[in-house]
Amino acid sequence: MAAACRVLHEQGVETTTLADIALAAGVPVGNVYYYFKTKDQLVETAITAYGDELQAMLWALDRRRTPQARLKGLIRALVDQRELTAKYGCPFGTLACELDKRANGLDRTAADVMGIMVGWAERQFRSMGRADARDLAIALVASYQGVSLLTNTFRDPELMVREGRRLERWIDSLPGGA
Repeated sequence: MAAACRVLHEQGVETTTLADIALAAGVPVGNVYYYFKTKDQLVETAITAYGDELQAMLWALDRRRTPQARLKGLIRALVDQRELTAKYGCPFGTLACELDKRANGLDRTAADVMGIMVGWAERQFRSMGRADARDLAIALVASYQGVSLLTNTFRDPELMVREGRRLERWIDSLPGGA
């Protein structure tokens, strides 16, 4: 599955074949076909894998003492992917955008995974006493997705570093109970 996620991110859904996945995984193509009868089945499993990876990261961040520390940890984790993002775009955002152009329902599955991050961020802002927690969570994820697009477009990982610092200052500047 790791090979599938990597190849889908690097090549995109439309140009990736099951043979590409098999080659990247170092397995016979028949093995891939045994587990995934169609590329859509494989993509759906990759979406689930992204969701599982995201959940694991968020659970690890939940160990931090304060919601501000958890949110800043998320930002740092995303910024740590800046080289990969500069080369191929956001690992999940690019997939979600590509799936939106297909009429197979996988766009909704991807939206559910994106919702995991938004929901988690919303809970952090709510823990800070923010009545506008949903709006703040959307703003945070939108900022990350926007800078991911620009980082990829301009092939400039430093854009993510600067935006990450700005987001951390923004979190620090938020009053606790607005």
